[in-house]
Amino acid sequence: MKRTLTALVLGISLLFASGGVGYLQDYQKGAEAYKKGDYETALREWSALAEQGDADAQNNLSAMYCKGQGVTQDFKEAVKWYRQSAEQGGADAQYALGGMYGNGQGVLKTSRNVSGASIIDLQPTS
Repeated sequence: MKRTLTALVLGISLLFASGGVGYLQDYQKGAEAYKKGDYETALREWSALAEQGDADAQNNLSAMYCKGQGVTQDFKEAVKWYRQSAEQGGADAQYALGGMYGNGQGVLKTSRNVSGASIIDLQPTS
């Protein structure tokens, strides 16, 4: 009984550990490719992780869309990924998303007058 429980705990631990290693390898592979200018590989690695909800990969993917690295420059897509990362607490994504809104990139930017004051109404583009 004790051996079975030990084997079960060890097996579960290895299962979780191997998943973490795979994630780190995929993320690192994307980072190394990005540094070499291999944006196609970085995009592939980080896209898969971003789809799974990884905030760092989402942030990196956003930057690639902002700069048009390996993809056509697309501020709407960048905002989408920055927002997902920012909602998970990604400080870099929160900062970048604020810049996107401030510059009206990837969001609708309209001005209107309220009580004599000019304000900017920023809405995500659909």
